Amino acid sequence: MSPRSPTFMILFAVSLIAAAGNMALQSVLPNIGRAFGLADTLVVAAFAISALMWTVASPVWARLSDRLGRKRVILIGLGGFTVSMAGFGLAATAGLEAWMGPIAAFVLMAMARTIYGVFGSAAPIASQAYVADRTSGPGRTQAMALLASAQGLGTVIGPTVAPFFVLPIVGLAGPMYAFAACGLVVLWIVWKRLPSGDVIRTPSPSGRADRTGKGLWKDRRVRAFLLYGLLVTSAQGVNISVLGFHIIDEMATQGITAAQAQPFIGVAMFAGAAATLMVQWGLIPLLKIQASDLMRWGAALALGGNLLSIAAPGFFGVVVGYAVVSMGVGFARPGFTAGSSLAVGPREQGAVAGLMMSLAGLSFLAPPVIGVGLYQLSEWAPFAANAALLLGALAVCLFSKSLKVALLHGARRAIEAPPASQPGPEGGH
Repeated sequence: MSPRSPTFMILFAVSLIAAAGNMALQSVLPNIGRAFGLADTLVVAAFAISALMWTVASPVWARLSDRLGRKRVILIGLGGFTVSMAGFGLAATAGLEAWMGPIAAFVLMAMARTIYGVFGSAAPIASQAYVADRTSGPGRTQAMALLASAQGLGTVIGPTVAPFFVLPIVGLAGPMYAFAACGLVVLWIVWKRLPSGDVIRTPSPSGRADRTGKGLWKDRRVRAFLLYGLLVTSAQGVNISVLGFHIIDEMATQGITAAQAQPFIGVAMFAGAAATLMVQWGLIPLLKIQASDLMRWGAALALGGNLLSIAAPGFFGVVVGYAVVSMGVGFARPGFTAGSSLAVGPREQGAVAGLMMSLAGLSFLAPPVIGVGLYQLSEWAPFAANAALLLGALAVCLFSKSLKVALLHGARRAIEAPPASQPGPEGGH
């Protein structure tokens, strides 16, 4: 599959719209929580159930994408995203306009996010597996990096345009309505334009259900990638969750209200997303960096960004530190996703995509709650905790024998094997 093909561009749009909507929500969530008069930790904790559902649902959608086909599962995921964003916006409006009490409105907002937790992981998992089915070797690493960059671009668009949708009638809920509408448009494009291209799977000779990929999380081939990914994404979850509260408090020292601080949150998120895009659109394709190097550079840069946040407090220190962390994650994510994909066989691509995607749920389960709680104790505490996590991730890269063996075997398999699929019944790649 060529990254310039219409099919890849559609998959790129699927990842982009989900990332943009979620980062737009993240950028306004601290202000919504404070407008409701809720504790910061409660605001973060209420959404842990969404992360839990994402974690539980990810392996299920991975298996269903093998059985139902990638396209159908992408459509289900986009539908869940659209319903969730619209429901969140309606609940937020009800609370902000005092149509119901803030607690009742916040419960409904959490329920809307739970819908996303259950269905939202379907689209990115199926998209990643769709690409893995049609690429091999270094081409897969580059394609995965480009697909991951859609999330980076989404994190630029989401917080950048969010303030423009905070309008007098809809208020802070405006961005949610806007991205629900965008989700509908992308859903229609996928339905009409994305070839199914499904891999033709041979039934099991025994006639029993195919259990390929079952228990893959215990497999030595992927265990180190899973641990590394969990450490890096947990640190990122802390950085993202603390960022809005941190900037609101920094601006308050200069006499700027929480509502007036919203554009500053957007600036910080824009800086982080721009750094990610520079890595994924510029450095990785230019230097043709492979998975092992991506993982090492990613952990080291994310570690440096957290240390910088401790050493240089203040708004500009927050922005620069977050940008360096984002550069690190920009290297790390395509590194461990492509590395784990290359480490397993063609029939296990859906399963390994589900495992790697479940990390997004785990990283927003406990880490944000712990991170915001640490932030309330001391401004530097969450960044120090992140530094410990990222030192662990760096140690996995440098000293894990199973990771090195998996990458070596994956490279050999990639040279010998063609892509996992041929064009499906609805057309080409």
